Amino acid sequence: MSARRAKGRVHIDAARCKGCGLCVAACTQQELRLERKPDRRGIRTARAGDGERCTACGACYVICPDTAITVAVVREREKAS
Repeated sequence: MSARRAKGRVHIDAARCKGCGLCVAACTQQELRLERKPDRRGIRTARAGDGERCTACGACYVICPDTAITVAVVREREKAS
Protein backbone atom coordinates (compact mmCIF):
# COMPACT_ATOMS: atom_id res chain seq x y z
CA MET A 1 0.00 0.00 0.00
CA SER A 2 1.28 3.47 -0.86
CA ALA A 3 0.86 6.63 1.17
CA ARG A 4 0.39 10.01 -0.42
CA ARG A 5 2.51 12.99 0.42
CA ALA A 6 1.63 16.61 -0.42
CA LYS A 7 4.00 18.66 -2.49
CA GLY A 8 3.45 22.02 -4.01
CA ARG A 9 3.88 23.91 -7.22
CA VAL A 10 4.37 27.63 -6.92
CA HIS A 11 3.41 29.93 -9.77
CA ILE A 12 4.62 33.53 -9.72
CA ASP A 13 3.00 36.11 -11.96
CA ALA A 14 6.13 38.03 -12.95
CA ALA A 15 4.06 40.97 -14.22
CA ARG A 16 2.67 41.51 -10.71
CA CYS A 17 5.89 40.78 -8.80
CA LYS A 18 7.87 43.83 -7.63
CA GLY A 19 10.85 41.81 -6.40
CA CYS A 20 10.49 42.63 -2.71
CA GLY A 21 11.86 39.21 -1.69
CA LEU A 22 9.36 38.65 1.13
CA CYS A 23 8.34 35.30 -0.36
CA VAL A 24 11.98 34.23 -0.61
CA ALA A 25 12.48 35.04 3.07
CA ALA A 26 9.24 33.29 4.07
CA CYS A 27 10.01 30.04 2.26
CA THR A 28 11.31 27.56 4.83
CA GLN A 29 12.24 25.08 2.09
CA GLN A 30 14.36 27.53 0.07
CA GLU A 31 12.27 26.82 -3.02
CA LEU A 32 12.06 30.48 -4.09
CA ARG A 33 14.74 32.91 -5.16
CA LEU A 34 15.11 36.20 -6.96
CA GLU A 35 16.13 36.13 -10.62
CA ARG A 36 19.79 36.88 -11.24
CA LYS A 37 19.07 39.43 -13.94
CA PRO A 38 16.44 42.17 -13.83
CA ASP A 39 13.50 42.05 -16.23
CA ARG A 40 12.65 44.81 -18.72
CA ARG A 41 11.33 46.92 -15.84
CA GLY A 42 14.64 46.62 -14.02
CA ILE A 43 13.17 44.30 -11.36
CA ARG A 44 14.66 41.03 -10.14
CA THR A 45 11.39 39.13 -9.82
CA ALA A 46 10.87 36.05 -7.68
CA ARG A 47 11.24 32.64 -9.24
CA ALA A 48 10.13 29.22 -8.06
CA GLY A 49 12.37 26.19 -8.23
CA ASP A 50 11.39 22.85 -9.67
CA GLY A 51 8.98 22.03 -6.83
CA GLU A 52 11.02 19.21 -5.35
CA ARG A 53 11.28 20.85 -1.92
CA CYS A 54 7.95 22.72 -1.83
CA THR A 55 5.55 21.45 0.86
CA ALA A 56 2.64 23.67 -0.24
CA CYS A 57 2.63 25.45 3.13
CA GLY A 58 1.41 28.67 1.51
CA ALA A 59 3.72 31.02 3.42
CA CYS A 60 4.84 32.67 0.18
CA TYR A 61 1.23 33.15 -0.93
CA VAL A 62 0.20 34.71 2.38
CA ILE A 63 3.13 37.13 2.62
CA CYS A 64 3.07 38.41 -0.99
CA PRO A 65 1.78 42.00 -0.92
CA ASP A 66 1.11 41.95 -4.67
CA THR A 67 -0.97 38.74 -4.84
CA ALA A 68 1.50 37.51 -7.45
CA ILE A 69 1.77 33.97 -6.07
CA THR A 70 -0.46 30.93 -6.30
CA VAL A 71 0.34 27.55 -4.76
CA ALA A 72 -1.10 24.31 -6.07
CA VAL A 73 -1.03 21.09 -4.09
CA VAL A 74 0.28 18.13 -6.05
CA ARG A 75 -0.19 14.64 -4.62
CA GLU A 76 2.43 12.02 -5.32
CA ARG A 77 2.77 8.46 -4.23
CA GLU A 78 5.42 7.35 -1.76
CA LYS A 79 6.70 3.84 -1.61
CA ALA A 80 5.47 1.91 1.40
CA SER A 81 8.14 0.91 3.90
